[in-house]
Amino acid sequence: MSRTDPQEDVSFVARSTETGARVEASTANEVIGFYRRQQELLDTDLEWVFAEHPAVTAAPDSDSIDAVLRELDDYFENGVPLGILAAAMSKQGWTVGDTLAEVYELRMSGSLWEPRADHLRPV
Repeated sequence: MSRTDPQEDVSFVARSTETGARVEASTANEVIGFYRRQQELLDTDLEWVFAEHPAVTAAPDSDSIDAVLRELDDYFENGVPLGILAAAMSKQGWTVGDTLAEVYELRMSGSLWEPRADHLRPV
């Protein structure tokens, strides 16, 4: 059966904390791309509205990105998509910007690695 309603492919929704602009995407990493474009233009952050993915639902309620990443790693063979991690961290009230800032710090300290662009693995 083919899908005729484009809304059916929307599994991830986020909105700007400043402008309220929304992004609706079929992958979580599309939200990360939108965030980066918004940052270049408006210096705004995104908060998750909706994230439909089994890994996000099953992610532990933890303020530790390392703990959440380790749990999510079981779902993905080639690294956890950065957007999935950000969506999982939103369960603790983290914005996309909060998550990306912490990921940067952890990557610089050697606590995680990026096997391919915007996909993470614990060390």
